Parts: sequence; structure tokens; C-alpha cells
Amino acid sequence: MRAVAPAPLPAPHSLRLEIIDTARLAWPMALTQLGQIAMMTTDLALLGRLGADVMAAASLAHAILFGAFVVGAGLVSAVAPMAAQAFGARDPRGVRAALRAGLWISALASLPLTMSQFWGYEMLLLLGQEEGAARQAARYLQGLAWSLAPGWAFIAIRGFMGAVNRPEPALRIMLAAVPVNGVLAYALIYGAFGLPALDVLGAGLATTIVNIGMCAAALWVAATQPPFRRYQPLAGVWTWDWSVMGSMLKLGAPISVTFFLEYGLFSASSFIVGVIGVTELAAHQIALQIASIIFMAPFGVSMAATVRVGQALGRGDMAAARRAGFIAIWLGLAFMVAMTILIVLTRDLIPLAFLGPGSAPEAATLAATLLLVASTFFVFDGLQTVASGALRGLNDTRAPLLYAAISFWLVGFSAAWIFAFPLGLSTTGVWMGLTVSLIVYAWLLVRRFDRLTRA
Repeated sequence: MRAVAPAPLPAPHSLRLEIIDTARLAWPMALTQLGQIAMMTTDLALLGRLGADVMAAASLAHAILFGAFVVGAGLVSAVAPMAAQAFGARDPRGVRAALRAGLWISALASLPLTMSQFWGYEMLLLLGQEEGAARQAARYLQGLAWSLAPGWAFIAIRGFMGAVNRPEPALRIMLAAVPVNGVLAYALIYGAFGLPALDVLGAGLATTIVNIGMCAAALWVAATQPPFRRYQPLAGVWTWDWSVMGSMLKLGAPISVTFFLEYGLFSASSFIVGVIGVTELAAHQIALQIASIIFMAPFGVSMAATVRVGQALGRGDMAAARRAGFIAIWLGLAFMVAMTILIVLTRDLIPLAFLGPGSAPEAATLAATLLLVASTFFVFDGLQTVASGALRGLNDTRAPLLYAAISFWLVGFSAAWIFAFPLGLSTTGVWMGLTVSLIVYAWLLVRRFDRLTRA
């Protein structure tokens, strides 16, 4: 494959300003994403104290939930580029209309997808999972299912806030939510502070309650606090704008399917590893959770890239859009290289945070091995997500969908299966296949952005 490098950027002054503006947007977005994954990590760390089998069941539950979550998340992710382009074009009505459409889509998508979570037990049995693990996962999903709609609405509001260059309130809401979720999850899992001990169901209920609170807080901030209130974000919220809804679905549906293909591969990897064994699945979930944690920083950079590129596109300045996209790509890449080095050096200690000293030593040893194998995975995962965000800022979502189908399923799933079973590399082979898929996907996306903005 021929490496695709960004063309030389203009004046150092413009370069420096773009780095500053992108970083200013990216850090609160990244920390907000990190807070989101911190809540899930807290739940897993608390549940892991109940045993590796519970950790494995939680992994299966998340795989089912995320299959639904990414569908709605992809649809409402279109709020950010649409609102950013309207902001760049100085069209406040367009900004408001984008958020309003995102809230409606959150509500409508939740109706079928929330109900689907109550069939988790049957779905897991069809996928060949052990009955005990499937039953535990289904109990977890009973609490988690109701978190979908408020979670999507929060994404839509966060996209609106970022599009007008003010992502900090979403971060403050998330920072308040993380400790609340930890205390509430602990209380409902183990039965503290007078609350009942509900084990995995309690963890799911805590996540739902906190998500509802976050959504309510974000709506209040958007409606009452400057600078958001001047856009009157909830004005006419009961009015349907079919044109904007259609545009959002046209832009968001490919994002949704792309997310589904990507997360579907990682969910499928959990099912593959679940067939291998419970110990392997627990180790796989630990490594995947670490990947998710560090992924949040480049994902925040990706959202900043969507906003910066979208604002430039709204102004009709393609040179600025190109500059914004490649600056974001380099920032995301630099962060992931640094984090990968840190994880490789601390790989033997990380599993202890999930399993505890002396607990499930085989799972801890295998998790440390997977973290070493995943070093290349981490770098290309960061690269592909920032490039995806830059392309979304250009309203380019269909080609990435095609690339995702090729990279994740034609290449990635096939490679994971071949490495794991015919070649006998087991769980390590699954991670090698995932890495191959990300290398291919990242290369295709960066090449696409380079071609679209070169002229």
C-alpha cells in the first residue's frame, strides 16, 4: 500500500492557530468521551469482583447493547456536521433545526431498539453462548435497555454544543455523572445505603438512571444558558421539519451502518472468544475495555475534526477544511503512539484493576499478552476514527460505509477467524485479525480525505 501523506500546509501562523483551535475543541470532547467509558469501566470493575464469569456475562451484554446503541448514535452524530456547517454559514436557524431533528430521531429510534434488548437471552443462545452467561447478561440488559434514548439525546445535544465551539458544559455534566454512577452502581450491585443488592441488574439500572440525569441536565443548559439559549434550541421542538429530518437521515444513516459494522466486528470478536472459553472472554473484555478507554481521546479529536472541517465547509473554504482535517489526524496519531507505549510498559498491572490481585490469574496473564499484541491495533484505531470524523465534516459518509464493509468484515472477520482457528492462535489470533482490519480501514480513509481536499 502506498502511504498517503498530507500535502504541505500553509503558513506556520495558520498551522499554529489550527492546532490551537482544534486542541481547544478536542480536549473537552475527549474528556467527555472518556467520562462515558469511565462509567462502563467502573461497572465492569465492580462486577469483576463477583468473578470472571460475571465479567464475561457483562461483556456479552455490552456486545448486545452496543449493537443497538451504535445504530442510534450514528444517526444523531449527524447533528454535529449539520450544525457546524450552519454555524460556519452564520445560519442560527439551521443550527437549531439540526438539534431538533436529532432529538426527534433519538426518541423514535428508541422505540424498537429498546425493546430488542429484552431478547438478549435468546440472541446469545442463538450465537452459541453458554446458558449461564447468557442468563446473567440478559439480567444486566434489563437494566441497561432504558439508557438508549437518553444516551442518544445527550449525544445530539453535545454535538450541538460542540458545533458552536462550546463543548465544555457537556464535559462538566459528564464529570459530575462519573462519581454518581460509581456510587449508585456500587449501592445497587452490593446493596449499600439501604438499597437492595441487585448484582448485574443493579449495574444496568445505575447506568440508566445516570443517563437520564445527564440528558435532563444537558437540555436545561442548552435551553437556559449562554451562548446556547440565543439559538432557542427547544423552540418549535414539537414541529416536524421533514426537510431537515430527511437530510439528517441521509447523512446519518451511512454513519449508523458504518458504526454498526465496526462495533459489530468487535461484538463478533467477543462471541468468537466466548466460544473458546470463559477465561479467554474475560481477558478479551479487559483488553477491549482498555482499547475503548484510550480510543476516547482520538474519538474526541475526531469530533473536533468534524466541527472544524464542517465550519470551514460552511464558509466555503476547502483549504481550511483540508488543513483542519490533517492537523486533527496528526494530533490523534501522536496521542495514540504515546498511549500505546504506556500500555505496553504497564500491561502486567492493568488486568489487576479489573480482577484484583490473585483473582483469575490465567485471565490476567492472557489479558497482559493481548495488550502487547494490540499495540499496533491502538495506533491504527486512533488514525481511522479521526479520519472518519474529518470526512463526516465534508458530508462524506457513503464511501466510508463501503470501506467499513470491506475492512471490517471481508478482511477483518475473515482474518480473525483464520488466525484463531485454522492457524490455532486462539484469542491472540482474533486480535491479530482486528488489527489487520484497522490498518486497511485507516489507509482507505486517509487516502479518501486526501483526494477530496487536494484540489
